[in-house]
Amino acid sequence: MYLKLRYNKKNYYNNNIVRINVCGSKSETNRLLIIKKLFNHVILYNVSNSNDTKLMLLSLKTKKKKINVQDAGTVMRFLVSYFSIQKNRKVILTGSYRMRKRPIYHLVKALKEIGCDIKFLKKIGYPPIKIIGKKIYNNKIKIKSNISSQYITSLILIGPKLKNGLKIKLLNDKISFSYINMTINILRKIKFKIKRKGNYIYIEKFKYKKKKKIKYYIESDWSSASYFYSIISIIDKKKILLTKYKKKSYQGDSIISYIYDKYFGVKTIFKKKGIIIIKKKRKFKYPKYLKLDLKSTPDIAQTIIVTCSILKIKCLLTGLNTLKIKETDRLIALKNELNKIGTITTITENTIEIIDFKNINYKNIIINTYKDHRMAMSFSALAIKNKILIENPKTVNKSYPKFWYDLKKIGFNFKKIK
Repeated sequence: MYLKLRYNKKNYYNNNIVRINVCGSKSETNRLLIIKKLFNHVILYNVSNSNDTKLMLLSLKTKKKKINVQDAGTVMRFLVSYFSIQKNRKVILTGSYRMRKRPIYHLVKALKEIGCDIKFLKKIGYPPIKIIGKKIYNNKIKIKSNISSQYITSLILIGPKLKNGLKIKLLNDKISFSYINMTINILRKIKFKIKRKGNYIYIEKFKYKKKKKIKYYIESDWSSASYFYSIISIIDKKKILLTKYKKKSYQGDSIISYIYDKYFGVKTIFKKKGIIIIKKKRKFKYPKYLKLDLKSTPDIAQTIIVTCSILKIKCLLTGLNTLKIKETDRLIALKNELNKIGTITTITENTIEIIDFKNINYKNIIINTYKDHRMAMSFSALAIKNKILIENPKTVNKSYPKFWYDLKKIGFNFKKIK
């Protein structure tokens, strides 16, 4: 299936503020669902309605021995640790073809280091895996931290449940703590005792004595907000209110408000209800060349590179090594799709650079999504230039099911084509 997408120029000068309710962050939600299952002392509000969250809920509820997490990376990684400490619970975790190609070796190795019983059923280092839950007494773990922050988060989430808590040593000096800090801040907010000192993280066993439960309001997803920043940077005289965002956010991707203010001329106004994003009134001077290190926030790389492509800004984005083990190899996917419109890029293991623009063309463009939700959403901004076809539009359900309908609110038209 394809989605025929086009921006309606009749709404170009519409100055009314459009209100969009982006659902809660799936990153925050999935962390909190593990904690809720382990301790049941939190009440959650603004829970994500993403497919990943639905898969997490089903996986935590099911009594089946074989659980298929499809293409949900956080679900796979968080559940490996969760089921490893469920005494006598036997589970096989598997997923889609792509999930079975995504490495999980270092997380499993760390868990086995404290006595967890986990076996690779096919290829060593990759799902499917068999887990036999045990009561864990050991509390010291060493793990490489430059592969995926989700490995460390997975371990942190079970730390408060272990009899002797958990001490994690991160083996790399140059690492990003963006997503790890989000996990730590969330846990502290719900009364866990956890601290980070250098490359060590210390988690105490949690004892919750109060009967009154803690209310937790999940902030809306900043990664999802990024696509609207991209659109606003390209079209003038449009205001969007995105609800339930905070000025002080736990999400690393909130840096998008700073990046688009400084480099793309999009102003963010923080209100009680959320944020208003608007193109700056003065004539904004775009940079000729932009260099950004996105090691802490790789999920916004696709949004930024597409924005740069449309605005004809040459750029170099670095720190993107984790993009190669996402839903697809995102660096190769970006190179392929940007080439279709005449944006010439080069890629390495952890960078992508726009080096030239040749024969720019927005006509008859079909964007392949590679079953990657972020490819579909980031490239939607191309429809401002001309109508485009987006392959497999349902892939957005992974993180933002209402995305196409929210685009319609700001002047986009779409039609599904088989």
